[in-house]
Amino acid sequence: MKLFYTVLVALLSIVLSACNSTPREPISARDGTAYISQQSAMQRSARISDVKYDLAFSLTGESRFSASTIVNFNLSDTSKALTLDLNQATISHFSINGKKVYPNYNGSYITLNPGLLSTGNNTVEVQFSREHSTNGEGLHRFVDPIDGKVYLYSHFEPAAAQQMFAVFDQPDLKANFTLSVTAPKAWTVISAMRESSITELGDTRQWQFPQSPKLSPYNFSMHAGPYQQWADNSGPYPLRLFARQSVADQVTPQDWFTYTQQGLEFFDSYFGIPYPFKKYDQVLVPDFLYGAMENAAAITFSESRFLFNSEMTAAQKQRLAGVIMHEMAHQWFGNLVTMKWWNGLWLNESFASFMGTLATAEATEFSHAWRTFYANNKQSAYHLDSQTSTHPIEVPVASSQNAFDNIDAITYSKGASALKQLNHLLGEKAFQKGVQDYLQQYSYQNAELNDFIKSLGNAANKNLTTWSQQWLYEAGVNSIKADFSCENGRITQFNLTQSAPNSALSTLREQRVQIGLFTQGRSRLHHNISMPVTYKGATTKVTRLIGLHCPDLVYPNYQDWGFVKVNLDPVSFKTAKQNLRLVKDPLLRSMLWQSLWDSVEDGSLSLNDYIGAVLVNLPGEADQTIVGQVLKSLSKTRSYLDKMDPSNQRFAKQAIRAIEQMSLRKVMIKSDSRDFQRRWFENYVSFARSKDALNHIDALLSDKASIKGLVLDQDLRWLMIAHLNRYDHPTAMYWLRKERGVDNSDAGQKSALAAEVSRPDALKKRQWLTRIQQQTNLPFSKQRSIIENLYPSEQKALSAVTADQRLATLAKLDSEKGPVFMRSYAKYLIPTNCSYANESALQNLQSNSQLSDGTDRALKEAIGQEQKCLLIKSKMSH
Repeated sequence: MKLFYTVLVALLSIVLSACNSTPREPISARDGTAYISQQSAMQRSARISDVKYDLAFSLTGESRFSASTIVNFNLSDTSKALTLDLNQATISHFSINGKKVYPNYNGSYITLNPGLLSTGNNTVEVQFSREHSTNGEGLHRFVDPIDGKVYLYSHFEPAAAQQMFAVFDQPDLKANFTLSVTAPKAWTVISAMRESSITELGDTRQWQFPQSPKLSPYNFSMHAGPYQQWADNSGPYPLRLFARQSVADQVTPQDWFTYTQQGLEFFDSYFGIPYPFKKYDQVLVPDFLYGAMENAAAITFSESRFLFNSEMTAAQKQRLAGVIMHEMAHQWFGNLVTMKWWNGLWLNESFASFMGTLATAEATEFSHAWRTFYANNKQSAYHLDSQTSTHPIEVPVASSQNAFDNIDAITYSKGASALKQLNHLLGEKAFQKGVQDYLQQYSYQNAELNDFIKSLGNAANKNLTTWSQQWLYEAGVNSIKADFSCENGRITQFNLTQSAPNSALSTLREQRVQIGLFTQGRSRLHHNISMPVTYKGATTKVTRLIGLHCPDLVYPNYQDWGFVKVNLDPVSFKTAKQNLRLVKDPLLRSMLWQSLWDSVEDGSLSLNDYIGAVLVNLPGEADQTIVGQVLKSLSKTRSYLDKMDPSNQRFAKQAIRAIEQMSLRKVMIKSDSRDFQRRWFENYVSFARSKDALNHIDALLSDKASIKGLVLDQDLRWLMIAHLNRYDHPTAMYWLRKERGVDNSDAGQKSALAAEVSRPDALKKRQWLTRIQQQTNLPFSKQRSIIENLYPSEQKALSAVTADQRLATLAKLDSEKGPVFMRSYAKYLIPTNCSYANESALQNLQSNSQLSDGTDRALKEAIGQEQKCLLIKSKMSH
């Protein structure tokens, strides 16, 4: 009967549509999945306006929730099919304009009968129930293993609001949301608006929220549970912070409130528009897929990135401040003004990355934030943009399924760098005015890239068409190099030469940089001059430098204005390699360190020589940002050495042992900086392979040894236990069992899981692999722990046991598992082992398999990793 009724409704819809003789544009048919193509979405938004949602939820803490959606909207015509998104729900009531009908529902969306719709105002009501999500999307449910309390939070970006309520799930259909929630009495409910009333109903309470401003569905949110709450009403906007009760002692609310107040003051001034919402809530949540999410006035943050078992280090505080600022910038750029479609997501994230770093540098104690951005974020962008898998900043997005295919360091950090470059090119005041004009003109609306670029161009009175084409629609990172000659100690000619990565990425861009000239003194490099230059094309003459003293070092992107890789000229390269300790400017020192590492990865400096430079220069480095930057390169070094063939193993063992000992010496030296000691200790643990070092870690865990000043908190203990298990130390399983019994927290369970799967046991690894490849009830956050730790770089032989299987099943998994799963799986479990045979196998798979865009890009990146490792191996001296 149910099937008959569904078919009857569908046939009636077709007949009614056919009876309307008005000529019409062909509708782009949806494919039955939860995703919607850009064409279908644009056709839908062209017909719909003035959307309002009245949402009601009944929450019990059990695995299912029940809810109703009443959606009101204006419809311009009734001649075409219309869909309403709702994912994997059990519908109990459905009506259109007051008429109860059986829903034409396929599990992904409801097809609305056009015969029951009206031109003008319409009302659709859906009552349903649904399982809570456990993969970090929709309305996610988490049971605290410590006390059994249940916590819920929503996450909708890019198009997961449909996992929580019936919705036109696309960014350009902004709507007003009114919310009612019935929840257990001990719970707090948080949303975009502050509650207007709370009514006691026996063991439950009903929370009523007033109508929100116009928001895109992905900007709306609802979080609920017995959250611990902190409040700060000292500023112009009320602030609240929430976290699970069992982790409340790890929260430092004053840090959160300080950075938040600083940011709100900065952005109010910079944007010229007061903060657009009534309050500012921030919620720490478990199992989160990303670092944070900018839900309007109810921002969520990942516990795993911002909760620690001891006092936060300076670097951790800076990261917290930076992410708070990033999400805060979105409240204006993203929430107040929103992209029309997901191809604009890059601008959303790039702008927030740029503004977040600017605010951190100018409004907090972390005035060196741009140096951190260079050492971390920008290098990730350079790395990706140098690979064959690179992509333009602005790319088409065919459907909501592809929204996150290009969300990476190019989207965030190259985009932010391009905006930073544009800020220099236009001038800070003109750039700021353009941003203000844009936000003012499009408040509570949707806008496109051209709208933003036009606002900036008008403010600066500059045509940005060429700039946009070169920077936003062309992929690849250029390189520049100083080409100069001297006679009698003076410069006689000076050119900046620009090159493109290859013939396929041949664009030569216009960019404004500073050229820095230095001469070598007895105890330092002296900074002679900095000169701003706008260069373009293959060669730019810089005549103003002719006649100046001949430099010992030229850095053509001094102070990091541009997004460009620097190839040092031979004289400067020699000076940099021999005199890093003489460079007093920390940003320049950081950039020279990076030039040396880049030279390793492009094959012009051997890995042997780089490690030698590190062992000589790094122990004397006092800047934490630079130490972190170089230690990150050493982590990559270790991975390269692990994957190389046995002919390099003698050198690899010696190099890793030398870095292990260097790190331990730095840990043992008395230091006033707890942060510095901890950073070096973490590096010591990661390089500990000798019997003495592994026994030392065991002795530290058992208190048979100690290091003055170092506190082994729970985070460090798990780091050490995981390392002992990776190398199958005799006491490893003892410590794993013991710590698992002591720390049953969510973080502890994931740490124990990571330690267990990393053990060098081929049979167990195959079992873990099978478990995540098949359907499992394991929450995705724990699946991700398995994926990330299953094959550490030194377990090359163990990885080879299942390498063929992982390649053979990649396409099948890609078609069966969602993009959330595959983003992690493809990144960590496509095999790489620094061999020509594996490179060939990956190339063959890439040529002969139909993969999703995201997985195909991950495969290309794996090929690029193999090629880079092979190049580095070929340049090593034995």
